[in-house]
Order: sequence, then C-alpha cells, then structure tokens
Amino acid sequence: MTVTIYDVAREAGVSMATVSRVVNNNPNVKPQTRKKVYEAIERLGYRPNAVARGLASKKTTTVGVVIPDISNSIFAEIARGIEDIANMYHYNIILCNADKKKEKEIRVINTLLEKQVDGLLFMGGTVTEDHIQAFQTSAVPIVLCATKDEKGAIPSVDIDHEAAAFDAVSTLIRHGHREIAMISGTLQDPANGYARFQGYKRALETAGIDYNEDLVRIGNYRYESGVEAMKYFLGLKKKPTAIFAATDEMAIGAIHSIQDEGLKVPDDFSVISVDNIRMASMVRPQLTTVAQPMYDLGAVAMRLLTKLMKKENVDNPHVILPHETILRLSVSHL
Repeated sequence: MTVTIYDVAREAGVSMATVSRVVNNNPNVKPQTRKKVYEAIERLGYRPNAVARGLASKKTTTVGVVIPDISNSIFAEIARGIEDIANMYHYNIILCNADKKKEKEIRVINTLLEKQVDGLLFMGGTVTEDHIQAFQTSAVPIVLCATKDEKGAIPSVDIDHEAAAFDAVSTLIRHGHREIAMISGTLQDPANGYARFQGYKRALETAGIDYNEDLVRIGNYRYESGVEAMKYFLGLKKKPTAIFAATDEMAIGAIHSIQDEGLKVPDDFSVISVDNIRMASMVRPQLTTVAQPMYDLGAVAMRLLTKLMKKENVDNPHVILPHETILRLSVSHL
C-alpha cells in the first residue's frame, strides 16, 4: 500500500503539519523533530506526492522545454545549459521534441501549459503569430532561447545572427575572396535564416562586392542540404572560390561534396559557417566557424526564466550573448 503523510506522522509521533514542514524544508522545525521525521520517512519508504504538493502550493517545480529537433547537436548543448541551471534552482525539466513542425510546436506548448508547468522555454524555432497567441494565453512566464520574436514581445536570449554572418563573410573577404557563395537557411525564419542571409549581403555590400543571386542556395540547416547546394555550385560555369554556410552541418555537407569530386578544402574552395558544433573540430579539414555560446544560451535563458518565475527584478528581458570567430583550417588566402 502507498505510504501517506499520515503514516509518517504517526510513526514519528508528530502532526501531519510538522511532516509537511519537514518535507518542504521549512526552517521552523526543531532539529531533533526533523531528525525523527526523516528517520520515519526512511523506515517507511515514504515518497512525497509531487502532484499533491503542487496543488497545495500552486507550484509544480517543473519547466517545459520545447526543442525543434532533438537530433541536432546544437539543441543538445543548449539543453545541457538549461538543465544545469534548472537543477541548481531545484526545477525539473519536461523536454519535448517538436520535429520542426509548427503545428506540433503549438500542440506541445498547449500540452505543457495544461500540465501546469511553472515556466516555459521555447528553443530555437521560428516564432510566428500562432506561437505568440499560444504564449499569450499562458499565466506562467515564457522565455525564447536561441530565437526571438520580431516584435520583442517575449523575453529572449540569443546571439546577433546578422552580425555573426557578417563576421563570417568578412573573414572570407579579408582572405582575398570576392566570389563568395552562400548556403542559406530558410528566409521565412526571420530570427535566424533571414538574419544570417542579411549579414551575408551586408558584408558583400560593405566590401563593394555585387550581390549575385546565382551564388545563393536555400537549405534546411542540415547536412544533406549542404551536399546538394554544393553540387549546384560545382556545376556553375564560373564557380565561387569560397562558401559561407549558415550552419556547420550544411558546411560539413559542402566539404564532403567538394571532396567527393576529388577537390580540396581550402585549396580549391574555402568554407566557413556559423555555430561551432562539436563536429566542426572533428571534420577534416577542421571547420572555421563563428561560434555561438550554446551552453550559455541555455544557462542564461533558464536563469532568466527563474527570475521571472520568482518575480525577481529583470533589468533586460532581451539578452544578446557574444559570438566568436574561430579560425581553423578550412579557409585560406587566395
């Protein structure tokens, strides 16, 4: 049979209120009484009912996290940062994968809110008006992580994606490249895909290089689309000398596509990207990339959410973390 708080109180010879205070770490319990209660709990194998405690306190100490693609290593590293800070503040995480599908994201958001989570983190997807409507029905705090909404209505933690792309392309230009192709993410994603595309265009414009739409292919952020985009560039009569990929995965796909044709990186093509996933330093040649601080994105987003859940003062609800260009071996001077 299930051991109840009543059983613990009877075993310890105290009131149920005293047991409740001990279980909830209330300091107003004498040390010897606290010891008796803990000993009774251990003898009986009592486990507090989290649901019942949540109903009483109107808190569940759980945070819902919506992740767009759990197989993407970027989000795995961000999730580590989230969980470490959640553990520090004694919150449990409910992690939900949405397969990069808007309908599933909305459904997952609503499900988590129905489960009475204390807060919600929405990670790295495109934030549409439908998302905003779902968020605004919530009575609990919400933080966007590695993305943001266009109007800045929801607290967020992100990098400056436009500036990161600008820095990546500027690195190629400083190495003497002027025929620079881009493997872009979807332009329907304003926070990430379109922002990085705009950074690419701004870098060209700043250097006095004409934009050529034939040197842009749209991918889906994943390895396979990098392979296919590079095949297209290899088929051009006038080939680019350098490739800027909006993500490391697409860049690695491009590198492998180049190598499959018996060509070399960076001798025949220089390649640079954004993210700095673990594979960036494992691929050969090692990939030059603009690193986003993935662990910190998760950790800072979770810390911001804890402040909002505890109704603490928040100086800046829209945090932009710094990025860093990491020069490796996939870029060379012309």
